[in-house]
Amino acid sequence: MSGIFRSTLWNEVVDNEYRGRLAGIEMISYLSGPKLGDTEAGLVAALFGVTASVVSGGFLCIVGVGVCALMMPRFWRYKSVC
Repeated sequence: MSGIFRSTLWNEVVDNEYRGRLAGIEMISYLSGPKLGDTEAGLVAALFGVTASVVSGGFLCIVGVGVCALMMPRFWRYKSVC
């Protein structure tokens, strides 16, 4: 689902002259994001237990989405042309 959403936004919003630069940024995000999440989950689980790891991971995900929505209001109000 995430890939379909990204490709739809990519094709409808990104100008051709920026696609190469943004492809590099996108690659960094999907290569490093899961590894950083795994690291956070492992550290919290080792320090506070598995339940705290799951709860803090979910909380950080919700906070991250909220911050992104506030910082990028055009994405929050995005309407597909399809």
